[in-house]
Amino acid sequence: MSDFSPPLFEQLCCPLDGLPLLFEAPSWRCPSGHCFDTASQGYINLLPVQNKRSRDPGDSKEMVAARRRYLESGVYEPIAAGVWRALMDGLEGEAPYACLDAGCGEGYYPRYLRQQDQQGQLALIGLDISKWAVMAAARSSPDIRWLVGSNAHLPVPDGALDAVLCLFGFAVPDEFLRALKPGGIWVQVETGPDHLLELRRIIYSSLKVDKSQEQTVAAGFCLEHSERIRFDVSLHTQEQIADLLLMTPHMFRASMPGLERVRQLTSLDLQVDVQIKVLRRL
Repeated sequence: MSDFSPPLFEQLCCPLDGLPLLFEAPSWRCPSGHCFDTASQGYINLLPVQNKRSRDPGDSKEMVAARRRYLESGVYEPIAAGVWRALMDGLEGEAPYACLDAGCGEGYYPRYLRQQDQQGQLALIGLDISKWAVMAAARSSPDIRWLVGSNAHLPVPDGALDAVLCLFGFAVPDEFLRALKPGGIWVQVETGPDHLLELRRIIYSSLKVDKSQEQTVAAGFCLEHSERIRFDVSLHTQEQIADLLLMTPHMFRASMPGLERVRQLTSLDLQVDVQIKVLRRL
């Protein structure tokens, strides 16, 4: 068992004026005097009230708990393994590599990367707009930098990151471009046309026709690699089905009859269909 301590990312910026934050225990301060405390759980809240669109943005405590139960069961591990491969194949230069998960949720994917990173090559940052998600993440992995913040304003300097992950999240290409080093990579995970098809057939009376069309690559990036990952999942309890539903947008789009049909299920066989794209900053 190695006693190696992975590096913690230190190049944080003030979300109010963009100036560098310096750590003066237990707070982070910028030259303008703005101060951000480290919470007792170990995370830093870098989402000022004026940058919030609601009082409590992002996933609720219940949604975070559902996502954690579902992901920790291991059903999406093939996706996590695909992200690890994409990251390791795409990174360039010398370690340690600064890697930020933009929309990290309760931290399943950064934790998986940390477990795989036996050589301590990654300085991992998990960022999410939900304080409940980041609070849950920080309790489990103190060797990862956890931040409450927005993908629209990543609290890092220009060109500070070697990689940005955006896994089923809200991508902001211009901000990713700013934060990445030249040659850095953006790993995007998106749902494919058959993703959770069986669940969607139960929820909706009719499915929208998939309008598959070639997507343009964001300015400043080139598409370097794309991998489609497909596998089957079997859920054997109503509780696990309910957790999956609560962590998807379908919970809030479905009709009451559709939700009731799902609540009657005690088992469900599903397809998982995702696309992992690696885009390199020019």
